[in-house]
Amino acid sequence: MIPRMPPQEARLGFIYSAPFRIQGVSVAGEQAVVHVPELDLVFDIGLCPRPTLASPTVALTHAHMDHVAGLPYWFSQRFFQKMPGTARCLAHPKMVEPLRRMMASWVDLERQKTPHEIVPIEPDSDFQLRPNMAVRAIEVSHTTPALAFVVIERRSKLKDEFVGLSQERLRELKSQGTEITRTLEIPLIAYTGDTEMGDFLLRDEFVNAKVVITECTFFEDEHRDRAKIGKHIHVEDLRPLLEAWKAKDVVITHVSRRTLIPFARERIEAIAGAERAQHVHLLMDHRSNRARHESQVAAVENAAGNAPSTDAAFVETDAASAETDA
Repeated sequence: MIPRMPPQEARLGFIYSAPFRIQGVSVAGEQAVVHVPELDLVFDIGLCPRPTLASPTVALTHAHMDHVAGLPYWFSQRFFQKMPGTARCLAHPKMVEPLRRMMASWVDLERQKTPHEIVPIEPDSDFQLRPNMAVRAIEVSHTTPALAFVVIERRSKLKDEFVGLSQERLRELKSQGTEITRTLEIPLIAYTGDTEMGDFLLRDEFVNAKVVITECTFFEDEHRDRAKIGKHIHVEDLRPLLEAWKAKDVVITHVSRRTLIPFARERIEAIAGAERAQHVHLLMDHRSNRARHESQVAAVENAAGNAPSTDAAFVETDAASAETDA
């Protein structure tokens, strides 16, 4: 008998929440990596999908193997392929020295030193990504020191008392040393990493984020205790979060492989309601995400008066089409 071909490796999940592409692989206990190309940022690096090499910064939530195992390879490949920009990993201060030792061990193994930066980021501090954009670390509660991250855009806005004044008058006030603008902080994308439920997930940065990417590892009612022991989110924890979060899209990651995607969708709709559930997406739900992407493409093409086209990036093999697991 001819043996079957080996199963395919996990494909990148993909969700477009304008203007951001959210792509990656996230399966509880196996690997977690979420890439947002528009921000030049990778959240966690459990393995190293090729597209992540284009972004120079990894925001590491914690140092469990399924979230950090791809880091040495990511550093190495960026150097090997001569990718621009300094490769850096933002990490909880308590994890910085262990990560540096991990990277140092590769010097003896490879007989070469790979350029890299491990950057400590204190909870409630920011790391500047661009002149008007920073990533903020927020301490969360997991079985090891852990951070969530929120990407913040800063915009200057004229103070209310100066609205309606002429440009000449505004220049005059500014030349006199009057502060005529105030800085607005706009949370763009929030990423929880692995965590149990806590008030930190109800901070303004999470409530007002345009997109929230959250782990939800457990969906079965009988697994509430397992979620507490492992300090993970259970689907029931999403009830108050989905009520509080104003995000137009919530992306669920870190679903266990034993949880079937259709069952996870049913549980989400049961706790969120049909209308809100339409804006909650499972990163590894390839079928639903493909259908959503095709409808987005069709809407744009119809608006432009063009004939629909097939996106080759979403052509699936028979084996992939048969996939029902997380």
